Amino acid sequence: MSQFFADNQITLLRNGAEYFPALEAAIEAASEEIYLQTYIFELDKTGLRIGHALKNAVLRDVRVYLLLDGFGCKDLPKTYVSELEQAGIEVLIYRPNISPWTLKRSRLRRMHRKMTVVDGRVGFVGGVNIIDDFNTPGQKSPRVDYTVKVEGPLLRSMHASMHLLWRKLCRVHLRPVHASKSESDFSQNMQGDMHAALLLRDNIWHRNEIEDAYLSAIKSAKSEILIANAYFLPGLRFRHALRDAAARGVRVTLLLQGRVEYMLLDFASHALYSALLRQGVQIYEYHKSFMHSKVAVIDDQWAMVGSSNIDPFSLLMSREANVAVKDTNFARELREDLQQSMNAGASLISSQDWAHHHYIKRFFSWLIYGLVRLLMGLAGYSDNH
Repeated sequence: MSQFFADNQITLLRNGAEYFPALEAAIEAASEEIYLQTYIFELDKTGLRIGHALKNAVLRDVRVYLLLDGFGCKDLPKTYVSELEQAGIEVLIYRPNISPWTLKRSRLRRMHRKMTVVDGRVGFVGGVNIIDDFNTPGQKSPRVDYTVKVEGPLLRSMHASMHLLWRKLCRVHLRPVHASKSESDFSQNMQGDMHAALLLRDNIWHRNEIEDAYLSAIKSAKSEILIANAYFLPGLRFRHALRDAAARGVRVTLLLQGRVEYMLLDFASHALYSALLRQGVQIYEYHKSFMHSKVAVIDDQWAMVGSSNIDPFSLLMSREANVAVKDTNFARELREDLQQSMNAGASLISSQDWAHHHYIKRFFSWLIYGLVRLLMGLAGYSDNH
């Protein structure tokens, strides 16, 4: 079970518009070390901006450790990676060899985290990759996503997890492991009055930590559950928890992606709509732009922000990082922002409309859902989770 730490200051950052200036400022103020993990590092204006800040940090004798995912960064030019390394940045690629012709589990085990710790003083966890908000073809509005800025004792857990993964990969890549900050450097780092927990997912010690945290909060919900998730394809335990919450009178609302980004996941998610709607779950689809959010608010007291979708890729295969926050003001701030998104760019899916229309979409959604289940079975995963 994840541990909540007191005395933190957790700040909600909306999209890259708020995240990247905060990240850049933290990098520019660094004096010792920077750990940065990201699934995507795109060579656009944002990527060049953050890369430039990291290079400048090295010039100040700051140690910079950059971990990139081999699939998410497959289009990042090797020449740019070499440029970062020549500038003094230590770069590692998580699972760089990608084979499109295998069903092995390891092919789908990605490093999907977006997490940074600077000097043990400030950190970031969320869903925003190093990529422009508008870096999507034909997009007129920024994609919707969130990150939290972390100050306080929770940084110790964040730093420890990042340093541990870095050490493991250094051994795999036969690279030397340099000394990092000690735990004593974090002992007096009290910055606020908020309780927060770092939730991880990996394939050894934290296999179900994020999903279990969701399930615990859902089962204890008394009035409202609001989940905003880009790729929503939960297993039986999660679906039953939502059904049971709705049955006991909890208002359950899902804000999901309305634009098709990955057709397989999009159609598979639609296969769940009929049952969820019959069970009293409200479903909104966001169409104004691409919604990349992975957040939740329960009872205006508990909130979740992170990198993990509620789908097999995140909950069963990838390395993920979320932050759970127990704070009424933070939860209400996130809820209000999600409500604004629903008001401005989402449409409610009517149970009657879904039942009496969308025949073709429902037919294909079940075919594709069956295909996804088959592929999961071939890869050795069940639908329980």
